[in-house]
Amino acid sequence: MKILILGIGNILFGDEGVGPHLANLIDEKYAFDSGEHTVDVMDGGTLAQRLIPLITDYEHVLLIDCVNVMDGAVGDVYSFDFTDVPDFITWNGSAHEVEMLQTLQMIEMLGDLPPTKIVGVIPYVIGENSTFTMTPEVLKASLTMEDTIIKYIESFGVKSSIKNNTTIEKVSKYTYLKGTQ
Repeated sequence: MKILILGIGNILFGDEGVGPHLANLIDEKYAFDSGEHTVDVMDGGTLAQRLIPLITDYEHVLLIDCVNVMDGAVGDVYSFDFTDVPDFITWNGSAHEVEMLQTLQMIEMLGDLPPTKIVGVIPYVIGENSTFTMTPEVLKASLTMEDTIIKYIESFGVKSSIKNNTTIEKVSKYTYLKGTQ
């Protein structure tokens, strides 16, 4: 079985870059071992619809992104299946969130959407000013998200081990370089 861990977000907008940063952390920090499954990790950035061929090539997808939640607080973490989105999750956030939702809906309409789990966090929305820095709330939440992601991957019988004991703070300093390597 092919499993994809896909980080979505815009690293130019602080907390909204948690998806790519966390995907890069998982890729650098963990080794996955399973004789029958492959686990790939990708920083999907804000590519959305351009990710359709990639997403449909997998049997399971775990998407890391930001979410909007009625009455939620910055740093709150949510994990749910795309086919069972809780009513309190709203998709009226940043452009990349709405575009990713539409992308998943298109794939679903075509009947090609693999089972998709979403691990999301409520970001601090900075407006029009750019920053690469995430808030303390989202940095703390990323630890919960990391644990949730690893447990989900291990639920398929995949073993994980730490190959490089790094942190999201360290990895986020060079996430922007990942696409150039």
